[in-house]
Amino acid sequence: MGGNPLRRSVPPAHDVLGVDRDADEDAIRSAYRDRVLDSHPDHGGSTEEFRRVRAAYEALAGDGRPTAPAGNGTTARSPWDPEAGFVADRSSDESVPPRRQPHEVEYLDYEAVADHGWALTDDDLFEKAAAAELAEDAFGRFQAAPEDSLLEAAEEAGFTWPFSCRGGACANCAVAVVEGSLSQPVSHILPDELTEAGIKLSCVGAPITDDLRVVFNVKHLPEVEDLLLPPGPYKRVSSDD
Repeated sequence: MGGNPLRRSVPPAHDVLGVDRDADEDAIRSAYRDRVLDSHPDHGGSTEEFRRVRAAYEALAGDGRPTAPAGNGTTARSPWDPEAGFVADRSSDESVPPRRQPHEVEYLDYEAVADHGWALTDDDLFEKAAAAELAEDAFGRFQAAPEDSLLEAAEEAGFTWPFSCRGGACANCAVAVVEGSLSQPVSHILPDELTEAGIKLSCVGAPITDDLRVVFNVKHLPEVEDLLLPPGPYKRVSSDD
């Protein structure tokens, strides 16, 4: 009888996701995907519930998970282009001053890559795309404001890139980083082997380097397809065109 009847109890993160306290990372990730789909406002949920689910996953996924690539140096190599270096994620480093200049993003649609028989590992992939006279929505450049995610920047530039949850809970918005670096917070659904291979989520990732080259719409890569959620607004817009 001594408690405050007006105080709202906050359920533990495990209870929010519906997993046991000894659940492993795979079980937590799977539960997050299920819960975030039900809770997202675009799929009939509410903003408050969606934020609670994301916070629960972030709390559990953050236990011992690195936020930046391992290693002593500040650069790593993109597997899509062995000659390209990209800076490790330093978004949590308070010593790094805030950026004021926009980032330059060069983009390429994976559908164009597949249609032309190219590969993500081609050293001259973007040069071949430039020579192919692709449509503007398949290849080109835009600027990303420092405070925007890559997906937001693409939308600000007038493009409709695929996404579903906007919360890092699926791979619908995945991109392949060919050159440059895209930050990736700990609260995302991609397994370590994919992020280490250069696959990042555009909805929660923001450009770090001055220049960035990405192949978007890589959701149909075999290693990414298992992490997809049902189609979001991207598919609906595309089917209406």
